[in-house]
Amino acid sequence: MAQGKTLDQAKIGERTLLTEVESKDLLKQWGIPVIETKLAGSKKEAISMSKEMGFPVALKISSPSVVHKSDSGGVRLSLASATQVGKAYSEIMSSIKQKYPQAVIQGVSVQKMAPPGVEVIIGMSKDPQFGPVIMFGFGGVLVEILKDISFRIVPVSKRDANEMIKEIKGYPLLQGYRGQEAVDIPSLEELIVKVSQLAEQNPQIKELDLNPIFAYKDGSTAVDARIVLESQRNPVS
Repeated sequence: MAQGKTLDQAKIGERTLLTEVESKDLLKQWGIPVIETKLAGSKKEAISMSKEMGFPVALKISSPSVVHKSDSGGVRLSLASATQVGKAYSEIMSSIKQKYPQAVIQGVSVQKMAPPGVEVIIGMSKDPQFGPVIMFGFGGVLVEILKDISFRIVPVSKRDANEMIKEIKGYPLLQGYRGQEAVDIPSLEELIVKVSQLAEQNPQIKELDLNPIFAYKDGSTAVDARIVLESQRNPVS
């Protein structure tokens, strides 16, 4: 499968961090479901896009210079009106310019708030000895607190993906615990396999995080995405 324009554009610009919009565009090319996200270059555009998508929406800073968007005041969630969107846009820009004066700012990403689901994470990083490794576990803030995760070396088959999911201690929560609805396990298996294929066929990807992914009874969707490329100064052979 062709990599598409996203990675090529980053290469030309010698960037190692894709923006959220770029990351999601690449994921969509590989059949990975993501929440629709658009880039707004101005407050007026952000308000217009929000109205088109329908409230509530989320705004996030779009800048290759800002890695940790939440920590730097670059994220506003559950915005329910045009007035709130306009205020949030101004606050995000003010915060980022204060904390990252030299940052290259493209604007903000605008996305519709997704219905809540069970939060999981799928990630990829490179081990010096084994190469690309896929990770699965509970997502959101829980990934750092619980550290309930499993790993496999790329390539990952559907059977491997099923084993990864069953290995985490919180697996009963995915099956439906104390009246909770069970999530669509096969959709998570498919996501893991597709991330493995993406990593295997695009060695210029150094790291990848889909966090959180909202898992539902009838599918799963990546809400946020981060992709880091290998430095062009140290190309992958």
